[in-house]
Amino acid sequence: MGRGRAKAKQTKVARDLKYRSVNMDLESLERELRGDRTHEQTHHDDDGLSDEYADLAEKYAHYGEED
Repeated sequence: MGRGRAKAKQTKVARDLKYRSVNMDLESLERELRGDRTHEQTHHDDDGLSDEYADLAEKYAHYGEED
């Protein structure tokens, strides 16, 4: 696409975003910006992943070492 066509497409997209009525969840946006985690899952189960990684790290630890 040439520069003129690219600019025209960007202008069209910008115009659509500016004038199109979009249903926004402003409460969700506000929570996200404030950093509230009340509606998000706060419990993460990372124990299994770290154990798996430790096993793999031990298994492949000799790679890259000179004999």
